[in-house]
Amino acid sequence: MQDEERLRIWIEQGNVTISQLFFQYYKALDIKDLDAMLIMHMLAFQTEGSQFPTPLELAGRMHLNVNQVSEIMQRLMQRGLIEIKQDQDPNGVLYEQISMHSLWIKLVNVALAEKKTIVEEQTSQNDEGEIFTLFEQEFGRLLSPMECETITMWLDDDRHSAEIIRQALKEAVLAQKLSLRYIDRILFEWKKKNIKTLSDVEKQSKSFRTAIIRPASKQDSSVKKVPFYNWLEERE
Repeated sequence: MQDEERLRIWIEQGNVTISQLFFQYYKALDIKDLDAMLIMHMLAFQTEGSQFPTPLELAGRMHLNVNQVSEIMQRLMQRGLIEIKQDQDPNGVLYEQISMHSLWIKLVNVALAEKKTIVEEQTSQNDEGEIFTLFEQEFGRLLSPMECETITMWLDDDRHSAEIIRQALKEAVLAQKLSLRYIDRILFEWKKKNIKTLSDVEKQSKSFRTAIIRPASKQDSSVKKVPFYNWLEERE
């Protein structure tokens, strides 16, 4: 029902038309060109008021015979792209129509998936761009070409997310070991341990980041701090 409402709103607001959606995404649904042309002819008939064009009528507008049209229609029905439904007119007379509603829903979902991917890619690109600015802010200077290349390799070759690189930088700042070598070692250790999210980082470093309170007595409530974990000195 949510998909149907989304489709209705899109069309009513003029953000998209059925033909626009169809021509843009029918390939993504693995609809062949000839099948797509038949679908558009069926839609044209329905726009003209004929809700159930026959194979003979459709063949009359295409370079296909009746059998070929019937085969394509059967294939489209088997794939759940079109279906034959019964409805009633205002006088209560039953009639059949070719429904392409499920096809439009599939097109909407494909369009939404593509838009989501584009947004995620743009967000990722923005995050990656901000990484260089963040490093320069923490280092208090412009990055050298070699430093920029190192960060680029973290992103492109090692496939570290901008989020993880940002957290590795934070680890280095907290440990007062602000160098690309130290950050590279952090990322190396995280990758080796399959640490890919901030949640994974938190689990790994929790014992090195929390305070351990062990009062020696009721009168002594001293707090012992665990030092920052030095990734460069880690040993198996």
